[in-house]
Amino acid sequence: MRELIFDDTFVSPILISLKVAGVATLLSLVIGLMLHYYIGQYTFPGKSLVESLIMLPMVLPPTVVGFILLMVFGKNGPAGKLIEHIFHQPLIFTIYAAMVASTLVALPLMYQSLKIGIEQVPQSVINAATVDGAKKRQVFFHIILPLTKPALLTGIMLSFARAIGEFGATLIFAGNIPGITETMPTAIYIAIENNEMTLAWGWVGIMITLSFIMMLSTQLLRK
Repeated sequence: MRELIFDDTFVSPILISLKVAGVATLLSLVIGLMLHYYIGQYTFPGKSLVESLIMLPMVLPPTVVGFILLMVFGKNGPAGKLIEHIFHQPLIFTIYAAMVASTLVALPLMYQSLKIGIEQVPQSVINAATVDGAKKRQVFFHIILPLTKPALLTGIMLSFARAIGEFGATLIFAGNIPGITETMPTAIYIAIENNEMTLAWGWVGIMITLSFIMMLSTQLLRK
């Protein structure tokens, strides 16, 4: 067992998963905050449509999300061609593709958590700050966000748990390249196919532990 723990074959998917999930969580947080700053606080025609599009990856099969990403960011996709023209290399089958896929599926959880927290902020507090001369940015970042801290932390943990467990979209869009895009979920799949059950059990144990810690922390925050 000790040899397994220090084996690069075992460690590499763990490190890649943590890196991908960490970046995806950070991007989800930044994008989620921007969405709420620009559209979340207002009522306008089509808002329900916009929010439905944001939440769509949460209910779509991951393979569908991966297929859409492949069509948009693949070598023949409009965004894919632009990225390859600018950076002289494609996005697909890179660790950045895994980060994009994980961000897309984690964003709905971040957005929804922030929405619940922001809706619980008393309107009277916001109105009082506005009357006192606070600008929109000051109200959002210095009043609303501090009051939604539990919801914000919940969103971060749920997004991380979702990102680290992403499989379908990542497999289609980023592939399963050892040492580059092989995350724990894809590594578990390959290990089972190759009947390498010791490896599979090791990664499964880590995934269960991390997910349990995230969910327990979320429950404690709600209390």
